[in-house]
Amino acid sequence: MKIRARVENSEGRHEAVVSTNGQAQQIPIPPKQSGFGSAANGGELLFLALATCYCNDIYREASKRGIVVQQVEVEVEGDFGGPGEPPLNINYGAKVTADASKEEIEALMRYTDTVAEIQNSLRRPIPVTLDKVEAVTTQ
Repeated sequence: MKIRARVENSEGRHEAVVSTNGQAQQIPIPPKQSGFGSAANGGELLFLALATCYCNDIYREASKRGIVVQQVEVEVEGDFGGPGEPPLNINYGAKVTADASKEEIEALMRYTDTVAEIQNSLRRPIPVTLDKVEAVTTQ
């Protein structure tokens, strides 16, 4: 599965596009009120990625177990220090409503935490490399 994310920003304009295996979709995020940059910061989007991953994976893993899920709520929070510092802590909680016993739902939730790809990406060190740089001058 090939995943891409792209941001294009100029004064008063912000475009965010994500794609999986070439299937692209735009994510509506306005520019900052100052006109430059995104109204959503990277930490917020990282936490949204954690919440989204867990939510989607609950449905995936429930289907494998024959559990019908009606609703998933996920909330992620943490603290960031100064520029360049990673988060100091990340905690998340979830509420799952499903046609199963409480024990089965809790087992599903705990198992899903172990296979959630974005959570596991943060739990393990992985390289992130800036491999393309293109500078364009207006002078």
